[in-house]
Amino acid sequence: MAVKIRLKRMGAKRSPFYRIVVADARAPRDGRQIDQVGTYNPLTKPATVEINEELALKWLQDGAKPSDTVRNLFSEQGIMEKFHNAKYSK
Repeated sequence: MAVKIRLKRMGAKRSPFYRIVVADARAPRDGRQIDQVGTYNPLTKPATVEINEELALKWLQDGAKPSDTVRNLFSEQGIMEKFHNAKYSK
């Protein structure tokens, strides 16, 4: 089963709010999820990103592939760097 870390759109029309979720790659964008890793609110200045770092690293180590947007959010928070350092330090 291919697992992805991606955004799930929430909020009203024209006011998006996203949850960063772990889901089966075959599930629809706003469909069933396995786990919630964090949230992303692009409407606040600056954009608000809250991520459970331990949970995100656990899923990355288990083989979950982040979407392009989630990879950028993780990079801004320093999670991708920690993941790569932990991966190649073994």
